[in-house]
Amino acid sequence: MASDGASVTARPGAACGETRPSSLRRTLLLGILLPVFGFVLINTVVLYRQALTAADTAYDRTLLATAKSLGEQLEVVSNGGEPRVKSSVLYSALEAFEADNRSRLFYRVSGFSGELVSGFEDLPRWRENLPAQKIYAALVHFYDDEYRGVPVRMAVLLQPVSGLGGQGMATIQVAETLELRETLARQILLDTLWRQAVLVIVIALVVVLVVQRATRPVRALSHALGARSDNDLAPLPTAGAPRELLPLLDATNQHMQRLAHLLAHQKRFVRDTSHQLRTPLAVLKVQVQSALRGDIGPMQAFEEIGHTVERANELANQMLALAKVEQLREDHTTPRTDWADVVRDVALDLSALIAERSLDFSLDTSPAPVRSHLWALRELSRNLLHNAIKNTPEGSRLAVSLVRDARTAALTISDSGPGISPTLRERLFEPFATETGAGSASTGSGLGLAICLGIVRSLGGSIELTNRVANAKVKGLDATVRLPLAREAA
Repeated sequence: MASDGASVTARPGAACGETRPSSLRRTLLLGILLPVFGFVLINTVVLYRQALTAADTAYDRTLLATAKSLGEQLEVVSNGGEPRVKSSVLYSALEAFEADNRSRLFYRVSGFSGELVSGFEDLPRWRENLPAQKIYAALVHFYDDEYRGVPVRMAVLLQPVSGLGGQGMATIQVAETLELRETLARQILLDTLWRQAVLVIVIALVVVLVVQRATRPVRALSHALGARSDNDLAPLPTAGAPRELLPLLDATNQHMQRLAHLLAHQKRFVRDTSHQLRTPLAVLKVQVQSALRGDIGPMQAFEEIGHTVERANELANQMLALAKVEQLREDHTTPRTDWADVVRDVALDLSALIAERSLDFSLDTSPAPVRSHLWALRELSRNLLHNAIKNTPEGSRLAVSLVRDARTAALTISDSGPGISPTLRERLFEPFATETGAGSASTGSGLGLAICLGIVRSLGGSIELTNRVANAKVKGLDATVRLPLAREAA
């Protein structure tokens, strides 16, 4: 049994059933060398068979010459009976046709009726018809057979024989053992194999060198990425990279850009949140301490604490909404939502504020289906309308209109406030910038328009704030947002 202090360390990647990653170089080598090796193997077999055929053709000529030589020694005799074939050839005459002592020749000469005239009586007789020939005359045929337990190559020649005693067709068979042919075939095979082996080795070396050189940029890229720090999201250099790697580098750089953007947004979100929430929390702490000391009455303390908590709650909701906008950029499955319904619902939610300020409010909407989540359109419309309500003097006019054309829908909120100054316009959409007009007290958290800008950009639209001027005097501010209509409605 193991002791109590024994421990087992799990090695990364050693999990049961985990497959090893494939090697690009191994894949390239196998993908190139295996087909080459298969082709060389098939080519070797084909060349060997062609060499055998050529060898058979060459040695078959010797057999044919032997058979013709035997045929020249035939004559027809007749002793008052039927004519018959007579041969005066001796076996020693065949020595001239034997290439060397590695092969032997056998022959048989048959007469007009198939009787043995000369040669080896036990040589198998030929009893077939002559097939069509392409190389030799139609009266000769070559085939493989066996004689005395040894494979032989047989040549059959039908030789016309004529004389004073008569005429007819004699059958001449010449058989040769295959030692010489097999020796030649093995030599051809060996010569072919070593040449093909040298060819495969040369191809393998070339492929290894080429693959090694071709994968060098991939190895360099992996080394460069491995040497980077955790926070280094700079784009990878594409100069000098192979054309096949450019799509991978571009996709990697785009991904790094998105990660850098998300990381920067996260850092900014944490920084802004810690900075902005510190103030209301500090104020809340002072108010509670003041109430505990009895500096102010309970009702006044509760009222001040309630305002501070409401302010902190509004700030927290806006910070969460701003963070949620980043998720909207990565979401490509947005539903189809009617913007007009959202605008009417937001106006109904804020109707108490409109009535409290006695505003001359008008609402005119047309159906405008767009691709967006419901919460994004509500946040966008609510921020713009709530901002306009705060900046519109009591009893003044506030108009909301939603119109559409063939491609876009446009929401315009026209207030009667002081407008915005040129200096404020440059930083109005930045987080925690002032949202009020020139000459007015700063109100709001400075996140409303930043949230609106993020939502509009994520939806592929545009937002514009324009002072409404009449007689060289600012009469109010027009906030216009344009979003593309959903394709089904375009």
